[in-house]
Amino acid sequence: MYPYFKKKFIIPTVAAGFLFIGTSFKDDFFEIAKQIEIFTTLFKAVNTNYVDETNPGDLMDKAIKSMLGSLDPYTVYFNEQDVVNFKINNTGEYTGIGALISRKKDRLVVREPYKNYPADKAGLKAGDEIIQIGDVMIPDFKDDASQLLKGTKNTKIQIKYLRQGKPFTTELVLDEVDIKSVPFYGKIDDKTGYIVLAHFSRKASSEVKDALEKLKADGARQIVLDLRGNPGGLLNEAIDICNLFVPKNEVIVTTKSRIEKHNNTYKTTKEPVDTEIPLAILVNGRSASASEIVSGALQDLDRAVILGSRSFGKGLVQRSVDLTYGTQLKVTISRYYTPSGRCIQALDYAHKDKNGVAQKTDAKNFNAFKTRKGRTVYDGGGVLPDIELDEAKTSPITTALLKNDGIFDYATTYYYKNQNLGDKIPTISDADYNSFKQYLKTNKISFDTETEVALKNTLAAAKNEKIDETIAPEYQQLLAALEKSETTLLDKNQKEIRNLIQEELIKRYQYQEGLYQYYIKNNSEIKKAVNVLNNQTEYKTILKM
Repeated sequence: MYPYFKKKFIIPTVAAGFLFIGTSFKDDFFEIAKQIEIFTTLFKAVNTNYVDETNPGDLMDKAIKSMLGSLDPYTVYFNEQDVVNFKINNTGEYTGIGALISRKKDRLVVREPYKNYPADKAGLKAGDEIIQIGDVMIPDFKDDASQLLKGTKNTKIQIKYLRQGKPFTTELVLDEVDIKSVPFYGKIDDKTGYIVLAHFSRKASSEVKDALEKLKADGARQIVLDLRGNPGGLLNEAIDICNLFVPKNEVIVTTKSRIEKHNNTYKTTKEPVDTEIPLAILVNGRSASASEIVSGALQDLDRAVILGSRSFGKGLVQRSVDLTYGTQLKVTISRYYTPSGRCIQALDYAHKDKNGVAQKTDAKNFNAFKTRKGRTVYDGGGVLPDIELDEAKTSPITTALLKNDGIFDYATTYYYKNQNLGDKIPTISDADYNSFKQYLKTNKISFDTETEVALKNTLAAAKNEKIDETIAPEYQQLLAALEKSETTLLDKNQKEIRNLIQEELIKRYQYQEGLYQYYIKNNSEIKKAVNVLNNQTEYKTILKM
């Protein structure tokens, strides 16, 4: 969450720009100066005297990131290359290949090529494993290899990749990539508009406004706004999106900090598009930050019905501070509060367990607040929907399958066995699901659930203590029981897992647009949102209208 400030604040920097001192730190100035001097002399002594040659830049990078790691995960130091990536995330624009890529061991895996961008035009598909970029072998390149796929427009890059184990080569021609905040909008039925908001970049509010106005012109008389999986972004964009549905001068969010100048109240500043149109908002456990401001504020103002599962629970605000040599600090400066006074922060980073893990706010410690019309809402654990949907929640076994790429890898195998489908939407049959379970077993895909990880750690500890042979029979018995339990969970959560397999496959055949077209006809959460909007008695009862 990055607030937008019209005023410029001048912040003096010291010690190569990795710490900053403001007026509120005057009382601690001596202690800060003392610690800087200790660190400076230590850093010089290590680099001067260490037995092997050191890399000062690498050591400093690790030192800074380790220091900030003791705070919260949102206070982050960006080196020069990190700053480039950060700006891409905020603007949604960059020059590259137009694909979502992740590193997996010694390869770069194409997760999703975006339609008509360079990766797609070069023939790359989800599941392709890039092993060489130009003259650089990926296994030998330990830095962020995805940076090798960025550069100036029309740059040509030769790559080698594996597809289903077979080697291929292709040429990528870099081009400008514009990642839409609203990747899709359309009509669900003759009166219901549907808008997907994927993230809050600098164009988010203008894209939502454009979609809303076009849908209204096309006859939409009610709207479903989909924030599922939206990780957030810019604070001012969240305020402007709320402003589309509520009047000017409405308080949307308040930020509070121990530093006076970071205490702010943010209000809507423009004339709205429509303050009356019925609105349903979908959220889930991956809706965070700015997504929670939009859903939380519109819930507090009784302007929208929220459906889905409890949101992530990020009630912290960050601000970017430019440092020296093109580096940057993104630092948590305050907590934000919705109009009713709620802070929906779920994790307490000031209190961590012995493993350094932040403690989750206990539900029994949640505080009650009132919406404008007197409905009871709670703080502390994300935005709780007005209507909770079981299908919006993710089971532990499904979370494991997403984390270990069990579903992604199976979809890759399925795609190359069924390329004759063309544009036809694949349907996962009982036989396909049995094939999926067999695929997991054959490829020995570990679920790495908490229980499984704990069991493996127990065996590792037993080996260190040289008692593993003593407990081997019991360990194998427990492992067999666990595997049987996991098979049972695969069957128990079959509907949820089958839906995710099908959704992954739709993207393989029809890209993201095809997935959203499928959603508006088949997704149960969207259907329930439409049902609430269609039943105006229920809608008005929920909002106490």
